[in-house]
Amino acid sequence: MSEPSIYLTKKGEETHAPYPFGFDPTLHRYRLGEPQRWKKPRTIFVSSMGDLFGDWVPDEWIQAVFDACEAAPQHRYLFLTKNPARYSEFKSRIQGLKNCWIGNTVTGLNADTLYDSVWADSFISFEPLLCEIRSSHIEDLCYATDWVIIGAETGNREGKVTPRRGWVDAILSVADERGIPVFMKDSLIPTVGEENMRRELPWEWSVKDGQD
Repeated sequence: MSEPSIYLTKKGEETHAPYPFGFDPTLHRYRLGEPQRWKKPRTIFVSSMGDLFGDWVPDEWIQAVFDACEAAPQHRYLFLTKNPARYSEFKSRIQGLKNCWIGNTVTGLNADTLYDSVWADSFISFEPLLCEIRSSHIEDLCYATDWVIIGAETGNREGKVTPRRGWVDAILSVADERGIPVFMKDSLIPTVGEENMRRELPWEWSVKDGQD
């Protein structure tokens, strides 16, 4: 694996630290070639610790990530954002990617729906689920959705929200009615119990469904 680039900190000191600029947006170009070297297909959650489609991310950075994905089409790429409207700015690039899934985070406190999701495989991530969501709104969100993820808030924040079973059941009801696979994060175990956890993946769903 190639060594990370040398960065200059704000004090002008050289460093190899993975996050030399703290929370400032940073493009690590030396990482973009790694997927090409992974011959065995993987599912790659792109920018899992950030939001690639945030307003603060330059267009050229997003284009560079798409270029890296196109150069390694053997993998499956998952994109997730709280700013789904920006997907439309890169519609043609996303349509050109193989094995591309685009997702939207919905906590219940925001009212965003997945933007123009009919032109790509899409998913909704109800994580962290912070309040009850009306069934009618869940139905709108899941209208053209291919996968649902549900998770609870993690960490030790004062006032951390623990989802109620009814909040989760409302989402499951809509997903089951529409035949949408559901993946529950471990953070939901205290709410639904280990025996009720579901780990369904959409790229395996058609096989499973055909056997039942």
